[in-house]
Amino acid sequence: MKIDTKNLTIEKAHEHLVKGDFTAVELAEAYLKNIKEKNKEINAYLEVFSDVLEQAKEADKKIKAGKATMLTGIPLAIKDNILIKGRIASAASKMLENYVATYDATAIKKMKGEGVVFLGRTNMDEFAMGGSTENSAFGVVKNPHDTSRVAGGSSGGSVAALAMDGALASYGSDTGGSVRQPSSFCGVVGLKPTYGAVSRYGLMAMGSSLDQIGPVGKTVADVEILFKAVAGKDKMDSTSIDLSSYKVQKNRKVIGVPRNFTHSKGVDKDVLENFEESLEKFKKLGYKIKDIELPNIHYSLAVYYILMPAEVSSNMARFDGMRFGLYKDGKNGIDDYFESRGAGLGREVRRRIVLGTYVLSSGYYDAYYNKANIVRELIRKDFEKAFEEIDIIVTPTSPTPAFKIGEKASDPLEMYLADIFTVTANLVGTPAMSIPSGHKDIDGKKLPLGIQLTAPHGGEDLLFEVGREFLGEK
Repeated sequence: MKIDTKNLTIEKAHEHLVKGDFTAVELAEAYLKNIKEKNKEINAYLEVFSDVLEQAKEADKKIKAGKATMLTGIPLAIKDNILIKGRIASAASKMLENYVATYDATAIKKMKGEGVVFLGRTNMDEFAMGGSTENSAFGVVKNPHDTSRVAGGSSGGSVAALAMDGALASYGSDTGGSVRQPSSFCGVVGLKPTYGAVSRYGLMAMGSSLDQIGPVGKTVADVEILFKAVAGKDKMDSTSIDLSSYKVQKNRKVIGVPRNFTHSKGVDKDVLENFEESLEKFKKLGYKIKDIELPNIHYSLAVYYILMPAEVSSNMARFDGMRFGLYKDGKNGIDDYFESRGAGLGREVRRRIVLGTYVLSSGYYDAYYNKANIVRELIRKDFEKAFEEIDIIVTPTSPTPAFKIGEKASDPLEMYLADIFTVTANLVGTPAMSIPSGHKDIDGKKLPLGIQLTAPHGGEDLLFEVGREFLGEK
């Protein structure tokens, strides 16, 4: 049968594979064909693996033996900061251009156990620092809906690979919106799980108290499958948790809207119009819409851009040119560091290292870093209190649709402001998911828009339930 990659989901593909309508090899070939046709322009993949068909043959053996799981033979794209043993993991940086991973990330180990097919590693903002994938050392990722615009970031490659039908699903990482914002820009579903729900072992650390591996799919059902395949406590990550320890109240069907925040200055009028239409849709589905106050949420972006660079400064210290990665010979030992880091790290990475080192320095630690941690705790308590009366908090995912390539590149502050709705979930550790909510017509192109659903800690199942209902998934 002809494989319709545009409308294929994980569940449909699994049914066809088990029935024998097509093989895992034929499925992989269909996606390799799409990648060959589209990747040159979109730049979603940094590398397509040479053994894709061999992986697919192994999956076919598993299917034939009746040992297939839902993900056996499913072709996936993996962000370039998640380690796969024996493969390059560059984090889209010159510093690690030729670095070969020596072990599998826990999430990768679990996927291998499922028998997935890894298509390749995807482009991203260097070391996951950015919101547009313009900071990659290997070129910008273009939005498949309008190639003059960004795909979003930092997981732009993972999301664009899916949006251009170059993968059936993908995994990225999310530190401040890096899975959700590109998912909104490209019209797919992206999840940032509860902090600790997915092991960070084998994910290159950016902000250790913020990072999470997150799945991207065409449907909520696909994202749920992907999430459950990699979730769980891991002895290799002391921050990982067992989600069953959380008790989340369901079925009140009450949505909270922090209007004093969602209607802030700078939010695109079409985004707000689409947001209000989405709330009306929820009402028709039987949900009650309740205005809520999150008194300290306005400080979230400022808090994030103190804590995140501080953690970046600490985590990036290992990339010194001495132990692994790019090495440049200087006049002496200290000069080696300057030469190696200067040549290997891009402007945005250096900017965040400098910012983080500054807020951690003597005399500023208490004034900035400690104060930001105190406010972070206030924001967390605001969310905790709000969830006593509501099930889900809904906001736009991004204040604007996908912007033009280069439009914000020269203004870091404007770029940082694009994270306003997404950083809160990382700060407080709650799960959040972006789902498609409509389109905006600009320059003859239909640009996707998304809304973000945020649930209490451990509330992924609630997100999936509400998301499926909104999108009309059975």
